[in-house]
Amino acid sequence: MSQVKELLAKEMQDLLDAEKQLTVALPKMAEAAKHPKLQEAFQKHLMQTQEHVERLRTALSLIGEEPGAEPCRAMRGLIEEGEKTITESSEQEPLAADLALIAAAQKVEHYEIASYGTARVLARQLGSLDCARLLSQTLGEEERADFLLSAISDPLLQQLTLDDVGADVNLDSGGKMGATGRKKISKQERGAA
Repeated sequence: MSQVKELLAKEMQDLLDAEKQLTVALPKMAEAAKHPKLQEAFQKHLMQTQEHVERLRTALSLIGEEPGAEPCRAMRGLIEEGEKTITESSEQEPLAADLALIAAAQKVEHYEIASYGTARVLARQLGSLDCARLLSQTLGEEERADFLLSAISDPLLQQLTLDDVGADVNLDSGGKMGATGRKKISKQERGAA
């Protein structure tokens, strides 16, 4: 076996174990999340993660390797950190708890993005373009998951900041409130009146 193929097989087996670990961790994160959009994001990513497991098995078979899993200690550590975050979240305000969950989840996503990127490069170097395409597909899904987590965190962080300074604004209420507590009316709404 070539050294490139050996590296690729080891990387994908490591990813396979990482994804399997995530299928156990993501339901816990979804349950711990307070915001409905964050719960939904974790549930959606669980379904994608189950697909990632199958895709990795296929990719391994494309290079003639058994779909065995190499124990992924890095993911185990990230999941342990996530479990600690879940435990600590019971003592936090909902916004802060959700932001901590997002931070833990993004660490996982960044690890996966790096790992899938490396595996894709190895597959291309090996000339296994079908394998590289499968890895690229998953890499794209991981990047979108990370982007979605950032998009969810932005308004949560803004709301937490407003709460910290004592502003009377709820960004989740469908309308922004002014300092007087009255809803601000947009130019569009004013034009319709």
